[in-house]
Amino acid sequence: MKIRYDRDEDIMMIWFTGKKARVDYAEQSKNLIIHFSKDNNPILMEILNATEFFRDTTRKLPRNMRKQIPLNA
Repeated sequence: MKIRYDRDEDIMMIWFTGKKARVDYAEQSKNLIIHFSKDNNPILMEILNATEFFRDTTRKLPRNMRKQIPLNA
């Protein structure tokens, strides 16, 4: 797995495979885009507006877990 964050675009990209797989199609749900291979295997996940996404997601965690996650507010 490989993770990259583009600060200028505020996009986090997570590759699920180290192989050079070709993207056949993608599906988007709100700020998430999942890219799939021809065999329907997920290849890449893009998180748009990543800062907001993680801030909102973290707020839904129990308080004791939130304290363990270093986020710049």
